Parts: sequence; structure tokens; C-alpha cells
Amino acid sequence: MTDNTPQKHASSYRLAVEDTDFLLRDEMRDIRFALEYAKAELELRDWGIRSTVIVFGSARVQPDTPRYDAARAFGRIVSERGGAMAPHHRWRDNVIATGGGGGIMEAANRGAFEAEAPSIGFNIRLPHEQEPNPYTTPGLTFQFHYFAMRKMHMAMRANALVVFPGGFGTMDEMFEILTLVQTKKMRAVPIVLFDEAYWRKVVSFDTLLAEGMISADELALFEFADTPDGAWGVLERRGLPR
Repeated sequence: MTDNTPQKHASSYRLAVEDTDFLLRDEMRDIRFALEYAKAELELRDWGIRSTVIVFGSARVQPDTPRYDAARAFGRIVSERGGAMAPHHRWRDNVIATGGGGGIMEAANRGAFEAEAPSIGFNIRLPHEQEPNPYTTPGLTFQFHYFAMRKMHMAMRANALVVFPGGFGTMDEMFEILTLVQTKKMRAVPIVLFDEAYWRKVVSFDTLLAEGMISADELALFEFADTPDGAWGVLERRGLPR
């Protein structure tokens, strides 16, 4: 019998789903985008995650510092009071979700972990690899290539957003959600900026208003809080579904 090994080893003979060279071609970008959506979507449904509370903040904040401890306490409060531990007809609500990295993200996931509640990590693949923190639920620890798809998954289930001090990435994500709510591309949700002194120092919201770049009602899209319980109080007062 004539040897057919070269044919079986040819890339064209591989199943499409097993051919990474094929899947990574530029022309397949739309398929990869759809796969990133579908994988996280189906996993979250399988876990019964109906809604989340998103926590943004710097990966550079160190453990055992006031900001870290505040995010940790907040993650625990939301997990204990928001419905993450008590599925309703299999659905869990207000599950803590972060970018999955260190600092503030780790702290919020850690608070949920200590409450024995599930929490989500939406990690992103970066040139300097971001490691998932050890407190996200393993089955809810995702890795994305596309920032846009990661942001979409963060926004689409969010019942609330709490933004701790952070840099470019934190501000990018914060203004993304604010813009979606402002333009009514996303339903209005409670938005809390944690540490009022920090946020008023790094973003001159009053100047934006005075210069006519935003309106007074847009300035009312969010509130400030300086304690974990205060942040939870804002969420309750603004109608966090539970």
C-alpha cells in the first residue's frame, strides 16, 4: 500500500477546529471574536450568573493598604447581601466581577472568596502577561484577547459599577460605562466612585460642567463614597436589584 502519511500530516487535513494556524489567520478574526463572546456567555449561563457588580481599580494597589482593605470589605459585603450566595431558581445576582488581576481587583475577588461566594475574573492577554489572581472562581476565570469583547461582557450583566482609584485602564473602563449610560446604549445602573478626594483631584468634573462639556443631569449619573458600607448604601439607594 502506498504511504499516505504526508497527506495525513498536511495542515489542510486537520479539522478546522483543531487547526490553530487556520484559526489565527487575519481573515478569521470575526470567528475568533464570536468565539470569545460565546465561550464566556455559555460558561456564565451554566453557572447561573444573571447579573454582576463590576469593580474597577488599579492593579498596583498593594495588599494590606487602606484601599485594598476597602475593596476587600466591599467584595464581601456585596457577596453576602446582594444575592450571589443564594441562587433564585438557579440564577445568581450581583456576583462580583473584576478584570481578574491584582491590586483592587484581587481585593474585591478576595472579599467574595472569603464570603464563600463565586466571583468572576475577566482577564486580558497583554504583552506583559497578566496572571489571574488566586481568588476568582476557577470556572469563572476567563482570558480575552480582544478588549472590546471583554468590555462587552463586563457591561452586559452589570447591575452596578464601583470604581476604586486607578490609572489609564481604570479610567478607560469607567468612562466606557458612563458613556454607555449617558447615550442610553445601556440601562441606567448605580455607579459609585470610591474615594471622593482622589477622583475630584484626577478628574475635574466641575470644570467639565462649567465648560458645558457635560450637563448637570449627566454629572448625576454617579455618586461618591468613602467607605465600603457607604458604597453599598449608594447601590441600595439607587435601586440595586436584589
